[in-house]
Amino acid sequence: MVDQHKMRASDRDRQQVVERLRSALEDGRLTMEEYVNRMEVAYQAATYGDLAPLCADLPASNPVTGGPPKSAAAMAPPAVVSRAGYLAGLPTVLRVLWTVWLIAVSVNVVVWALVSGAGGHLAYPWPVWVAGPYGAVLFAMSAAVTLFRRSQPPVTHRQPVNG
Repeated sequence: MVDQHKMRASDRDRQQVVERLRSALEDGRLTMEEYVNRMEVAYQAATYGDLAPLCADLPASNPVTGGPPKSAAAMAPPAVVSRAGYLAGLPTVLRVLWTVWLIAVSVNVVVWALVSGAGGHLAYPWPVWVAGPYGAVLFAMSAAVTLFRRSQPPVTHRQPVNG
């Protein structure tokens, strides 16, 4: 089994560490000088072992509850943590519409490719008229929903006081 600390880090891994450092700077956990020094080291890091000490003294708060630090398994190197796709944050209705749009466009492109291949030349790209307008409307709706959700303050649930 390969030692995790000797594995090569990607640009995305380095960027995630820098984002965590930026968050610590904003929280007042790092001074500007510490942030700049650690950021330079992060961008020069070649392995996970080079990245690990940069955040070792920083707590990893739970973004959902704002509560205590995550478990050791949750603080694995950035490449091990999965990222949700763009559609994951959308309402179910929009996810279904995106799926239907993708299926319709895929079928139209396959039909167009078959017609073009059978005819021996590229036919007029009519699937663009299926994909374009409906895709643009779905994109605008998805962007509006995402922007609206980001502009709303996070919902906090109050615990009843017994006393």
